[in-house]
Parts: sequence; structure tokens; C-alpha cells
Amino acid sequence: MAKIGKQYKAAFEKVDRAKMYEPREALELAKSLSFTKFDGTVEVHLRTGLDPRQADQQVRDVVVLPHGLGKTVRVLVFAQGEAAQIARDGGADIVADDDEWISKIQGGFTDFDVAISTPDMMGKAGRLGRVLGPRGLMPNPKAGTVVQAQDLPRVIQESKAGRVEFRLDKTANIHAPIGKVSFELDKLYGNLSSLMDAVRKAKPAGAKGNYIRRVTITTTMGPGIRVDLNVAQAMKVVD
Repeated sequence: MAKIGKQYKAAFEKVDRAKMYEPREALELAKSLSFTKFDGTVEVHLRTGLDPRQADQQVRDVVVLPHGLGKTVRVLVFAQGEAAQIARDGGADIVADDDEWISKIQGGFTDFDVAISTPDMMGKAGRLGRVLGPRGLMPNPKAGTVVQAQDLPRVIQESKAGRVEFRLDKTANIHAPIGKVSFELDKLYGNLSSLMDAVRKAKPAGAKGNYIRRVTITTTMGPGIRVDLNVAQAMKVVD
């Protein structure tokens, strides 16, 4: 741990704490300061002016990142009958179509990254709240993960391609990954642009004052880099 501490300190000292970096500059710096032996994740952390206790100030939505997340995404689908076959044909890694799968998940099985359900299976999926809820895996209509059978192939493929759910947490922050350190700078920038656009569009009706107060970019175990708020909020979606 001492070695990691020294590496973090060295990276931290290369960040100008008084500076607000432009998005592309912040991403480039974050990439250069990553010191993990594995391909770290680039993350965006948004500090909002929302009150998480208010029902009309909630944020929960999804964005499909144009350049993906750079990782293999395992998708589980709760479906039965014809919908189960549609899910298999659509590329689902696991189709939970019987009580045996429900019991397995109740026992702690969570070897998947995204869970999707058809409406008729939510009764069974809902029993798994204690397992799936804390891990952010519970299918939810607001997140677009409770869908009709005919929409399963699209949602499955979006999930595998870089579909990211973001939500307001209890501390009024929003966190989301936008790719890997190994990504080309332009791809990270494109993903960041898409995320910022989606967050802007998800602004709740009850928002008061400044919706977004701070934008910070980090990598796995790396230091936070503050992004110029005005520039970040004006970012346009790019290919």
C-alpha cells in the first residue's frame, strides 16, 4: 500500500488544484497520470445542487456511449416463454426463466453486469431486491430495463455496447464511467460529451439554482481533476 500511496501522491502533485481544466485537457491529464498496472476506468463525478430527499428532484436515466466502455458486459434477462427465446436470440448471456434461477440469485449469484426484465416477470424479479438492489442491478422502468419482449434485442445490444445508467445518490452526486484509460482521447471525449448531454436532458422539474455545480474526472485510484463547469455544460454530442 505504501508504494501505491507514493504513486498517488506523485500524480496528485501534478494536478493544479486552482485550475479548472477544459474537458479534453482534463481527460488527457487523467490518462497520463494513471499508474495502475491494469487498464483503469475513466470516471466522471458530478456534484449537483439537487436535494435527494425531494421526489421532484430525482435523476435516473441511461445513456448509450458511442464508443462503449471497453469491457465485456454480461446481460441477464428475466423472461419466460417466447420472450425467453427472443432474449436468447438477442444475445442475452443468461435467461432466468424459472424458479431455479430465482433461487440461485437469492443465494447470492450476481455474475452479470446488467439485469433486464419483461413486465410479466417483475413479480419474481422483485423478490430479489435485497440481492440486486444494493448492487444497482434491479430492473427498473425508469432506467429502461423493464421492456416488452420485442424490445429485448435492442436493449440487450445497447447494454453490451455501452449503455450506462446514471442516478442521483444520497449525497446529491452522479457518478458514471466513460471508458478505459487505454481509449483514444477522442473516444473518451465523445463519451463524455454524450454523458453530459444526457445529464442535461435529465434535469428534474424540481431543480432549483445551479443544477450541476462541479464536474470532476478521475481514473481508478487516480486523483480528481476539476473540469471547467461552463465548458463542460456546453459540450455538444460528437461522433
